[in-house]
Amino acid sequence: MRFEVQHYTLGDGWTNCWTTTTQEGLEMPTVFKTYTQALNALTEHLADQLDSYSKGLMDTKYDINQYRIMEVM
Repeated sequence: MRFEVQHYTLGDGWTNCWTTTTQEGLEMPTVFKTYTQALNALTEHLADQLDSYSKGLMDTKYDINQYRIMEVM
């Protein structure tokens, strides 16, 4: 099993917008081995965004309802 964090976009619906760069320099969709790893990454991402919002670096903060974790093949 693998899991990805998906973000809801108006143009594409639910999509994995996160990427990881391989050793060869290729960008690949980010996937996690466990649900817990995906949840931890999402929690950290939202905390970072809230911190940026609190410092006035962002106009709006992200809503957790814009994200979901899905099992992928």
